[in-house]
Amino acid sequence: MKRHGNLFNRIVAEDNLRLAFVKARRGKSWQSAVKRVEQDLEEHLGKLRESLVSKTFCTSAYRLKIIHEPKTRTIYRLPLYPDRIVQHALMNIIEPIWDAMFIPDSYACRQGKGLHAGSRRTMELVRKYRYCLKGDISKFYPSIDHDLLFGLVERKIKCRDTLWLLNDIIYSLPGGKNAPIGNYTSQWFGNLYLNELDRFVKHNLGVKGYVRYCDDFCLFHDDKKFLHQVLNQIRSFLAEQLQLRLSKEDVFPVSRGVDFLGYRHFPKYLLLRKSTAKRVKARLARLPDLLARGRVTLEQFRSSLASTLGWLKWANAHNFKRSLGIDELWNTCQAV
Repeated sequence: MKRHGNLFNRIVAEDNLRLAFVKARRGKSWQSAVKRVEQDLEEHLGKLRESLVSKTFCTSAYRLKIIHEPKTRTIYRLPLYPDRIVQHALMNIIEPIWDAMFIPDSYACRQGKGLHAGSRRTMELVRKYRYCLKGDISKFYPSIDHDLLFGLVERKIKCRDTLWLLNDIIYSLPGGKNAPIGNYTSQWFGNLYLNELDRFVKHNLGVKGYVRYCDDFCLFHDDKKFLHQVLNQIRSFLAEQLQLRLSKEDVFPVSRGVDFLGYRHFPKYLLLRKSTAKRVKARLARLPDLLARGRVTLEQFRSSLASTLGWLKWANAHNFKRSLGIDELWNTCQAV
């Protein structure tokens, strides 16, 4: 396996740091922290570059936030400057190296992939096979082992300065485990970690019908007994090689519908997941009041509507769309 060196100069290059800032501020240009950096961008980026070159950079202390939708999770927050800029600068260079390693049916956080591409692939497999094995890894990001992760990083990266930076980020939380949800790098660390599972399923087990998005995955086959055998092998591999375990697992006929990526996939049609539909309806019902009270901007109102329409257009959801009163909501934002 080829290992890549001479990466650090590209990471700390002025153009790359500037691009990293543009990516880190995306959707957050209204924040005061972004405006402060933007007011004297060259000086801030110059100091940031100096801290990286001199290796005085150190990942900042995390701020924690607990969220409860769609499930209870701890979100770890780092400041825009310097941390989020650094992580984008790092991944601008590392992302193509890691992405080239991944199988085509890994759909999370990759250009040209995503939820809807994963859903389309799932529909293809639902129509092709009789049975599905669906699995969900228990507390995935908090369970990622730092030493195992860094070992996977070293397989492809040999640049010592880049490894220093990756080491600082990976081991930024004590305890030996956890890729913090909220870090931009954690999305890629998760993909790198579960690439081991992907390769095991595809190459060792020889499964052709496979889709993974983050810590959720589906396997498809015409033989139900084969999927039960595979499930036992996956359990063992996760425990022995990655120190992970499954929280949910099920083998069932695809005619029952495959609940995956926010949709329920049937051989002849696609529906929104019930919990997704419920959240969408509740969120849209609050929008006019939030707009009237100034709690959301007109741009945010329109963006929320557009996002909802983006979800609905992939599913057989004509009646649900009518029940939401989308046209009336569009008229509301046009009248403002």
